Amino acid sequence: MVDNDGSRLTLRGSRPRDPVTTAWLASAEAFQPYSRCMHQIAPHHSVERSLLGAFLPEGMMFPFDFGFVPSTLGDDGDPLDILVLMDAPAHVGCLIDVRIIGVIEAVQIQDGKKERNGRLFGAAVHSYEHDHLESIDDIRKSRLSQIEEFFVSYNKQRGKKFKITDTAGPKKAIKFLQAGIQAHKHAKKK
Repeated sequence: MVDNDGSRLTLRGSRPRDPVTTAWLASAEAFQPYSRCMHQIAPHHSVERSLLGAFLPEGMMFPFDFGFVPSTLGDDGDPLDILVLMDAPAHVGCLIDVRIIGVIEAVQIQDGKKERNGRLFGAAVHSYEHDHLESIDDIRKSRLSQIEEFFVSYNKQRGKKFKITDTAGPKKAIKFLQAGIQAHKHAKKK
């Protein structure tokens, strides 16, 4: 089972092919599909609140839910990002069980500074439309190319370069996720 009390995160699956974790659609940057709005969590409130953080440029919309995996830490100092393929949009702040299907590894460059900033891909466990996805390789090449180009364009609009270094399936994605879990545990001990 997923145990997310803020201190632990374990992987589980209902079938052997299903490494499942929980994604939270609220983070420093969370998007709902077909929206230009970027939401942020208000850090200084006793109750977490979603604030409108920014807008995507005119004509640019995110095609899928995008959030983070709780109790993880990436090289950029934020929780690991995850794009969630599902049948309908979820609200910001929603916890979603997802099957990990892959990762896009990337480097972000801003003002000459490079940092790794990958994107996990998951299919919602309760999805009908994406139930067949076991690997990022199962996503149509044209759709995957468009998603990759979105990340490149989005970062360009924010003055950053986003260079994709690898696209990999669930085995590498799970290693990426486990490294993020370990980094979070290590950071909490400090």
